[in-house]
Amino acid sequence: MKKILLALLLVCSVGSVMAQSKVAHVNSQVLLDTMPSRKAAITKLQEFESAGRNELQEMNADFEKSYNVFMANQSTWSPVILKIEEEKLMKKQQNLQEREQSLQQEMQVYSQELNNPILEMVQKAVKEVSEKNKINYVIDESVTLYFAGGTDITKEVITVLLRMDQQ
Repeated sequence: MKKILLALLLVCSVGSVMAQSKVAHVNSQVLLDTMPSRKAAITKLQEFESAGRNELQEMNADFEKSYNVFMANQSTWSPVILKIEEEKLMKKQQNLQEREQSLQQEMQVYSQELNNPILEMVQKAVKEVSEKNKINYVIDESVTLYFAGGTDITKEVITVLLRMDQQ
């Protein structure tokens, strides 16, 4: 009898705790798209990527030019010169590949450097709105398969975000 009462008490207390929990949702993509600092970060990242792409194109053009010279003179060069020029070509190709890998890593680091403060700002804004509205859980609807119910706090968070972004 005591076990049944204890189980019933436990079920009732869990039910009341769940009834007190408030769930809300936001669309993080909408939040990010409305932030001027996010737009500026995307522009900076695109400029960095473009500069890197131009650098790689120049290196590739130099490699192709050297390769064409090599192919045109291959039959007239002595075996020693041929070997030296072949090694130069291989070195240029290796440098091109290494620089491409290096640029990819630099892009990732720069992207994180630009995006981390923005994501922290989004988290702070969501936390501020959640605490104000006494919300226990906030779910990102852009990664949720299904949601029905809860409160959409996206507009409130946007207001807080824009205020934070101006500061």
